[in-house]
Amino acid sequence: MTSLMMILGIVVFAFGLLVSIAWHELGHLSTAKLFGIRVPQYMVGFGPTIWSRKKGETEYGIKAIPFGGYIRMIGMFPPGPDGRLEARSTSPWRGMIEDARSAAFEELKPGDETRLFYTRAPWKRVIVMFAGPFMNLILAVALFFAVLMGFGVAQQTTTVSSVSQCVIAQSENRDTCKKSDPAAPAAAAGLKPGDKIVSFNGVRTDDWNKLSDLIRANPGKDVPIVVERKGQDVTLHAKIATNQVAKKDSGGQVVPDQYVNAGFLGFSAATGIVKQDFGESVTWMGDRVGDAVDSLAALPAKIPGLWDAAFGDGERADDSPMGVVGAARVGGEIFTLDIPATQQLAMFVMLVAGFNLSLFLFNMLPLLPLDGGHIAGALWESLRRNTAKVLRRPDPGPFDVAKLMPVAYVVAGIFVCFTILVLIADVVNPVRIS
Repeated sequence: MTSLMMILGIVVFAFGLLVSIAWHELGHLSTAKLFGIRVPQYMVGFGPTIWSRKKGETEYGIKAIPFGGYIRMIGMFPPGPDGRLEARSTSPWRGMIEDARSAAFEELKPGDETRLFYTRAPWKRVIVMFAGPFMNLILAVALFFAVLMGFGVAQQTTTVSSVSQCVIAQSENRDTCKKSDPAAPAAAAGLKPGDKIVSFNGVRTDDWNKLSDLIRANPGKDVPIVVERKGQDVTLHAKIATNQVAKKDSGGQVVPDQYVNAGFLGFSAATGIVKQDFGESVTWMGDRVGDAVDSLAALPAKIPGLWDAAFGDGERADDSPMGVVGAARVGGEIFTLDIPATQQLAMFVMLVAGFNLSLFLFNMLPLLPLDGGHIAGALWESLRRNTAKVLRRPDPGPFDVAKLMPVAYVVAGIFVCFTILVLIADVVNPVRIS
């Protein structure tokens, strides 16, 4: 049964991946057609075509390898300086430029002269190239909102899970009391597992971070604590101790291996599924976007650890880069977890949402052949032309993005090598759900 659920999770993730790719390419397709650019092909996947149908002037299809997709637009690059496609050069770099230019003019038909991508105003080209990643961002936000406000997320609550018997500095990394350790305020006050703290020192508390901050801010003070116990409100009194506790950042997250002296009550908070309101959901997503940007910036630094995990004895870090195969495996593992089906669904939707957020950020990198590279080219052209207009100089004409194709091939080569490394690590030493 477990193997069956694992396979089902992988298949469902593959479907979610295809939908995400198709949604991305739909953004490019719809805006290209809106601006009158001819689009001969809209394809989901790479490699051999397994199904296609032509509707109007566009062929729609699905290919065998579901690791990406594309639309083909006429005239992605401008012609050479003489207005024609240049003759094939023996220079390998020049050859790359000319091959890219030739591909841009394949299937050119009479009347297409006014329907070429490069002839559109730079702002229109920016919209066409941005529309794809933006569709992934829209899907990510919609899925995040659906989970946060519809299902909720696991987080610490104000309900007591366990009570400490003594005060131990967190940096000591032990949970056994010594005779010399003072009694914990929570135990001395009579706090019990299952109690729900509803107010602290007269301040209503329905949020763990708020309660934690109140406890930390009141060392040495005698405070009343109201708890809900078996449906009844019970008032306890505790003298908050001063202890060495984990440092928290501005977002309320614990900073690893850093400690501060602050108030200490002495209990562990239970974890529960808590629905978020709109404001909390926006804050949560803002934090995730920040985390995703930081992770993207940290990718180069993680390559050595990824290499050791793939080819050495290194452990696979929890925040290690993960590819499509690894994400599919995680999707399968979600379906095997011993948790309610609603939470399995919520975790799975979160996985697909995170994948779409990564697609958005990755594609916005200003590097060819990514969408961000074409956006950067269009913005540079707009800057050049507007500068020439202000200075009353001749119009420099379209910026020839094809000249950057040698760089694009290098970037693509690096991406391919990185993808292969991640794929190997995902197979031999995968990231697993704890």
